[in-house]
Amino acid sequence: MAYNPAHTAIVILNWNGLRYLQNFLPSVVANSNGCEVIVADNASTDGSVAFLKEKFPQVRLILLSENYGFCEGYNKALQQVDAKYYILLNSDVAVAENWTVPLVELMESDENIAVCQPKINAEQHPGYFEYAGAAGGMIDTLGYPFCRGRLFETLEEDKGQYNDVQEVFWATGACMVVRAHVFHGLGGLEPAFFAHMEEIDFCWRAKNVGYKVMYNGFSQVFHVGGGTLHKSNPRKTFLNFRNGFALLYKNLPAKELIPTLALRVFLDWVAALRMVMAGQTKDARAVLDAHVDILRHRSYWSSQRKKQLHKGSFPRLTGVYSGSIVWEYFVRQKRTVKDL
Repeated sequence: MAYNPAHTAIVILNWNGLRYLQNFLPSVVANSNGCEVIVADNASTDGSVAFLKEKFPQVRLILLSENYGFCEGYNKALQQVDAKYYILLNSDVAVAENWTVPLVELMESDENIAVCQPKINAEQHPGYFEYAGAAGGMIDTLGYPFCRGRLFETLEEDKGQYNDVQEVFWATGACMVVRAHVFHGLGGLEPAFFAHMEEIDFCWRAKNVGYKVMYNGFSQVFHVGGGTLHKSNPRKTFLNFRNGFALLYKNLPAKELIPTLALRVFLDWVAALRMVMAGQTKDARAVLDAHVDILRHRSYWSSQRKKQLHKGSFPRLTGVYSGSIVWEYFVRQKRTVKDL
């Protein structure tokens, strides 16, 4: 089907992101290609709402009563948006001309595609990929996420090597198109995650029931990254480790659950020890707190696991690397997906 902007809503979730709205919303509005632009505000106190009302009256505002975080904030906002496709877009993203067209056309080409993302480059260094998403998300058999174009802290230079359309394991929440009926049918984003890895969980759930997750390198955006929580913040460490463990517990098939979780606990503690040796004691404590939090709320995670439909073996899902990315990166010194 031909591109129809009436089918699509660009939804930006904002919490005290006035500086990002000032810098990046103009490019979104100018390059919306006819799509409705919506800002859902998580009870900001920095003047964001007043700025939007004064400078961008054409942008629809959804006002939430408190800071619900990324996950529940989007869940509540999207209940108020009538569209065939939602584009979830971070407030710290600059977009290129006609960026929505290849994404929506790809969604229109196959009803089995639930989610897709564009190429994500770094706003500060546009010739390089950006950490959160790069050229499409992958995962290894121990649940460690990585991207085409990014292994741990190593970012590849964009030389056109990912100018393609490719099925992947997960799409980044920084900029992803979601089929609305799939979003609501799967219950939206996991609210207990609050933020971080929620998009991986959503994409995994979609794949578990037979949908595809795609990357389209013929659309491009530029992401600042780390706007809400910097990578040096122990809260970010806590969320990454807690949500990473919950991600596995919720979604792994039964026969793969126990051995994978046991090895993951061991590797998490190795990571915590490395943090202690590097003087990052608050981050090491955050890893401990993450495991304690999982145990404290194990009944909740068990109930969430029971809701999942595991149609097949995890390693056979598209976008799963059959080895250990930790081993390949830290021991064998592999630095690009091509080297794996």
